[in-house]
Formats: sequence, structure tokens, C-alpha cells
Amino acid sequence: MADPAALDARAAPLRQRARAPDKDELAMVPWLELLDAAQRGRAVADLQVVEAHPGDYVCKIGRQANYWFGLLDGLLKMSNDSSLGFAITFTGMPPGGWFGEGTLLKREIYRYNVQPLRKSVVAGLGIETFHWLLERSIPFNRYVMNQLNERLGQFIAAREIDRLNDPDTRVARNLAALFHPVLYPGVGTLLRITQQELGYLVGLSRQRVNEALRSLQAEGLIRIEYGGVRVLDLPALRQHVHG
Repeated sequence: MADPAALDARAAPLRQRARAPDKDELAMVPWLELLDAAQRGRAVADLQVVEAHPGDYVCKIGRQANYWFGLLDGLLKMSNDSSLGFAITFTGMPPGGWFGEGTLLKREIYRYNVQPLRKSVVAGLGIETFHWLLERSIPFNRYVMNQLNERLGQFIAAREIDRLNDPDTRVARNLAALFHPVLYPGVGTLLRITQQELGYLVGLSRQRVNEALRSLQAEGLIRIEYGGVRVLDLPALRQHVHG
């Protein structure tokens, strides 16, 4: 039986559940090493982490953007407002990814939802510290610009994927996007993901995802492992065309 105190804590807003990151969590923040001592000191003092669960909103449509977020562990999905009609998942986000910089730069409200597909550890940097670093660190500027550029390319590719009718190719291209070495440096070659979770991201049933994964494995592009998928040929996965 679940601990009532733990359930009460989980029901509290994410901001109330946030805490300072520990040493291991700070080591997972790739851009900290780009900063000088003073800049790093302010960033570390401002960073917070929180354990988010399915049903939580890391970002919610209509809310003011106040944090730049990074995923340290788990799996997130970025989607539209399903109450307006057909639900669309824009992208999945594995560990290592930082997101929301475009909305922070414009100081706007969120135009998308970001939610955990499973228990996830999310880090957040406050908007004022984010802009303070942009004004003082050229390496940090380059990191953020690179993020924006790579994400633009990712969303252009996602538009192409949406038009694909072949399930095997849809799964291949979506998997390749989750192994993006710049946007998601924490993934490496093995992604911890279930077939059900991949189905949520691709828009296919778990059974159809299973068929596609076995087909891609037969082609030598991936290897299905316990609890995840290992990519053996990322360039071929990105360019996959069925048959």
C-alpha cells in the first residue's frame, strides 16, 4: 500500500517539491562546464531539481515560462492541448535534453505541454539567471543557439515523419530523433524506453511498435535489449525507407 505522506507530497505543485541538486545531478548538467567560476556559482545556487510523475505538468499551455528545464532521468513528451481536438505529440525527450529556451527568450507563455511518461527527475534554471548568463557568457550563448538550431531541424524532420504512412519508418525516424547527440547527450547508444512509451510518442499501438522494432532489428539497425533499445546504425535509422 502506498505511503499516504508520499502521496500527499506527490500531489503538491512541482515548485513546492523542488530541492537543490546533489553532486551527481550537477554532473549531469552539460553546460555548467562552459561557465567561469562566478557564473557557475550563480547557476548552481539557482538550479533546482524535482521528481515529476505521470500526470504532472512540467510545462503547461498558457502558463508563464519561468524556468529553463533539463531532464536528468526518465522520459518526457511534448504535446499540444488535446482538449481542442486530436492529440499530437511533438517530440519525446530522453535524459540530457534541455528545453524551453525559445519561450524564455521571448518571455512568453507556454504553447505546449510537457509531461512525464514515467517517474522523471527534472532540473530547472530560473529565467533571470538564464538571461544573466546569456548577457555574460559567450560559450553559454553558443550552447543555447546550437540548441535552438538543432531543435528547429528536429521539428522540420518531425513534420516529414507525420506524413509517413509506413509504421516501420515512423518508428525508425522517431527513434533516431531520441538519439540526437546534441539535444540529448545523456542517451548514448542505449535508450531506456518501453514499447508502450514509444507507442505514445509515435502514435501507434504497442503491438505495432513491437513489429516495427523486430523488423528494424532484422535489418541490423537496432538491438532490442531488456528495458530498452540499442542503436547500431544511427545514420541508417535516420534515413530509413521501408522495403
